[in-house]
Amino acid sequence: MGVLVALYAILIFPGLAFLSTFGLVAEYVDRKLYARFQNRMGPPWFQPFADFVKLLGKETIIPAEANATVFKVLPAVAMAAVVTAMFYIPVWDNRSLLGFEGDLIVVIYLLTIPTLTFFLAGWASTSLYAAMGAVRSLTQLFAYEVPLYMALLAPALLARTWSLQTMARWYTEHPAWMLANLLGFLVAIVALQGKLEKVPFDIPEAETEIVGGTFTEYSGRLLAVFRMAIDMEMVVGAALLAAVFLPFGLGLHPVLVFVLFLAKVLFLVALAALLRALFARLRIEQMVDFCWRILMPAALLQLLLTVVLSGVAP
Repeated sequence: MGVLVALYAILIFPGLAFLSTFGLVAEYVDRKLYARFQNRMGPPWFQPFADFVKLLGKETIIPAEANATVFKVLPAVAMAAVVTAMFYIPVWDNRSLLGFEGDLIVVIYLLTIPTLTFFLAGWASTSLYAAMGAVRSLTQLFAYEVPLYMALLAPALLARTWSLQTMARWYTEHPAWMLANLLGFLVAIVALQGKLEKVPFDIPEAETEIVGGTFTEYSGRLLAVFRMAIDMEMVVGAALLAAVFLPFGLGLHPVLVFVLFLAKVLFLVALAALLRALFARLRIEQMVDFCWRILMPAALLQLLLTVVLSGVAP
């Protein structure tokens, strides 16, 4: 029975089937709202699924000089890391499937792996465009990752735990203290745009400059898996922010908690779409400068504020 439960969790819920379905829904919401904010119609509700199926049916072409094994494995590694991260995030209660003391650090680590696979994928493609996109992805990683870590760790310091489920319970019991993390939430939602490589931080792709960036040489089912992994990462990243900064309503019936979880994630996706519509793409040096001159001091201020407040928090 233990094996069956594990397989169900990995393949169905909250694993592959749930994340892939919700990822397509989140992509639709993101694209639709982004279009409406620009006074466009946007895609129909089935477009993300249609794009995925179409890619599955296309021929997969591997560059002659590329390492075929690495080229094929990297999309699966990115998807596996994202699915694994979901097991540590509370979904239907203030408990997660595999929660333990320190799981916040594990989730942060797992969500770094997809970006590293993007870099390796571009580098292994032996294409100039892909290599340029890969270098930009890695450069952005060093820019946004530290502010994101600091923003996520500040609420954990206030709750005196590195466990997402323990943190959720603490903020459920002391909801007013969520307001102390507002600055960190703003830093995290902006840094998440960089992690997902969305406007204004989409310079690694930058279609008008370097074609498709890291994924220039990817096609067919390999590109479909990479795109699905990115959609899943959007859901898991939003779920992580919801668990850390919006842990309210977790004492309700599990069904209501799950519905509230879906609403929180879609709210954060909509907020990200709004940021995409408000700002134009930044150059890579502007992105790095923004992260270290603006996001980093803001995250540090949130951390210092948390240290002070932790002395009086219950």
